[in-house]
Amino acid sequence: MTSAEAAATPVPYPLSRELLEAVLADRTSDRFVCELIWPRLGYEPDGSGTWSAGQAAEASWRESFPIEPQFIAERPPSVALTRSIPKQHKQLLKEQLGFGGYRIGELYPRRTRRATAVNWLLAHLAEQGEPLPKSGPLPELREQPADPVAGHPGDLPIR
Repeated sequence: MTSAEAAATPVPYPLSRELLEAVLADRTSDRFVCELIWPRLGYEPDGSGTWSAGQAAEASWRESFPIEPQFIAERPPSVALTRSIPKQHKQLLKEQLGFGGYRIGELYPRRTRRATAVNWLLAHLAEQGEPLPKSGPLPELREQPADPVAGHPGDLPIR
């Protein structure tokens, strides 16, 4: 990789237990959740605000989702993300974060897809042999949305 290519490659936002718990608690935008995953899958920003599958993206992702998969707003990318978690890492959400799931009144597609995203991020760390730090940088955290079905202002509608 040339220095120009390295400079163009986005640096993924650092993960921490504190950050992943904020994602589960619905304290970040849906787009932020996606931006935690896209660079780790090999997607790159194209300068216009869109992320496209780069050369580092696996062929299956490039072919199925050539531009930024909306893991929270759309079911097919969420299903693909779930299926891409290796079997031995399917319980990391519970094992590493002690997450027992959402209560019945909290079961909304946005929230269950966030849990999938966090589990994928934990599996990605495990596959890379990287530890999960307790704390790290956090974006500006939001209040939980008043309407958990609609999400935060600016979140895409759920399909």
